Amino acid sequence: MRLPIPVSQLKKKLIQGNLITPERFDALVEEGDRKNQNIIDILVSQKIAEAYYLNNLLATSLGVELADLSIRPIDEKMVRMLAEDIARQRQVILFNRDENGVFYAAMGDPSDLETITFLTQHLKAKIKPFLATNEDLNRGFAIYGEESAQNFKKIIEEQIQASLVSQTKTIEEAAALLPIVAIVEGLLSFAISSRASDIHLEILEDVTMIRYRVDGILYEIMRIPKAIHPAVIARLKLLSALKIDEHYKPQDGRFRYKIVNQIVDVRVSVMPTFYGEKVEMRLLEATQKPLSLEELGMMPPVAQMVMRNLQNAYGMILSCGPTGSGKTTTLYSLMNILNRPEVNIVTTEDPIEYNMRYVNQTQINVQAGVTFASSLRAFLRQDPNIIMVGEIRDAETANIAVQAALTGHLLLSSLHTNDAPTAMPRFFDLGVPPFLVSSVMNLVVAQRLVRKICQTCVYSYSAGPELQKVILEQLTELHVEVSHFKSPKVLYRGKGCTSCGGTGYRGRFGLFEVLEITDKIKKLIADPAFSLDALRVESMKSGMKTMFEDGLEKVGLALTTIEEVLRVIKE
Repeated sequence: MRLPIPVSQLKKKLIQGNLITPERFDALVEEGDRKNQNIIDILVSQKIAEAYYLNNLLATSLGVELADLSIRPIDEKMVRMLAEDIARQRQVILFNRDENGVFYAAMGDPSDLETITFLTQHLKAKIKPFLATNEDLNRGFAIYGEESAQNFKKIIEEQIQASLVSQTKTIEEAAALLPIVAIVEGLLSFAISSRASDIHLEILEDVTMIRYRVDGILYEIMRIPKAIHPAVIARLKLLSALKIDEHYKPQDGRFRYKIVNQIVDVRVSVMPTFYGEKVEMRLLEATQKPLSLEELGMMPPVAQMVMRNLQNAYGMILSCGPTGSGKTTTLYSLMNILNRPEVNIVTTEDPIEYNMRYVNQTQINVQAGVTFASSLRAFLRQDPNIIMVGEIRDAETANIAVQAALTGHLLLSSLHTNDAPTAMPRFFDLGVPPFLVSSVMNLVVAQRLVRKICQTCVYSYSAGPELQKVILEQLTELHVEVSHFKSPKVLYRGKGCTSCGGTGYRGRFGLFEVLEITDKIKKLIADPAFSLDALRVESMKSGMKTMFEDGLEKVGLALTTIEEVLRVIKE
């Protein structure tokens, strides 16, 4: 979303409020231009000012009110008076109407006279613009969801019937038929509007099941006849530049899909199964900006610890967790913080999920001999300051990574472990000597993703004694000192509303366990009689909070539910 007032005007306001110096503001604008990021996002991430303050400042400068649709009521009939594609394209939500017939419009840019004129002519009424944040607009767009779901299923069923009666000779011809093209387009567009991160097409004995993953949970969307499965798969292979006539080997590809003003990169994986080929599509927003540490879900003390360790000129920082725990997103956020004109950042990834300006990114290609280990060797001849290795999964990569971190490079990578302390024995298993691990390690960040309570329908309730007992048992199991621990008496959850699709959750963020490698911990790691339990005890003494403790703190802040925290901790 572009800045609705001139940058010079924003600069003047912030300087008048003694929030920033002219030189610092100019430097941040230059940084935003270099990274292709909005100056508002940069100001918030750099803690120059809170988002709410900046939005109020923008609204005052424009002479309008803040929409703040988390508080103001939204009239769903008003929202639907504007077609969804127009609302998304023009970044506007009609949310109410006063007694004089004036429509209230939440706009990303209230100074957009063209859109105001269009709305005035379209509705034949006066418009009162309000400044809307991205969250405000998303609350409005979510209202289109229920109607979109009904339209989606109706359209798909119509196209299925049309495709079943079509007479074609080859699978290539079937893949090019308008009904098949429309089915694939419908699956993609509805998934994007539903905020899905993945689409699964799973062929069963008699039907094909379609499931979307939304906020980390899989939901069955619909089932389609098995007869059209080959044509749908062929269409997706065509889009992804894969071999249509190959049905017995796994294939990976990707393509770009555009809906209204949103561009999405679709990563496609085709896998042969007993009844036919299964397809999994990962949806990645092409224009998504790297998140700040706070947006990831890090509490201030944890974020400060991470920032402190990012100042190191060499050593290793690891992001740990199981598949789908947000490790790569965290690594991109760290790289964005480190992305400065005076440093050379190189990455080796499988796959490259987001394109970062001024970062030299390399895609793994095993058939061409480009592996994590070979890329890492080549990088050391490219005069890098910072190296990011997508994942350390074998002994060769682990040992080269350690050598790189020891020889004047800051190395970021991910590792599959359940918690932060377990990263040490995992390196031992990969053949890295303990004394080298202790010498090279700076910070280990372990994480899980939990669903965030929908802030539109959140409510509180009293925690019963049974739940408090479960919490204390979990803390005892993690060897956390519980004698002074106060179990929360008030908990929160979402009732379920249009904004969250009735789930009570909207969006996700991380639970973190951050282990900073102190001198005492270095000695424990290098000790020939290494003990993981001793490392955990010392880690907590040195200030490390477990993911469960981090989760409990966020439960108390009404960010997530205790059920979500227990679900991911026990996975």
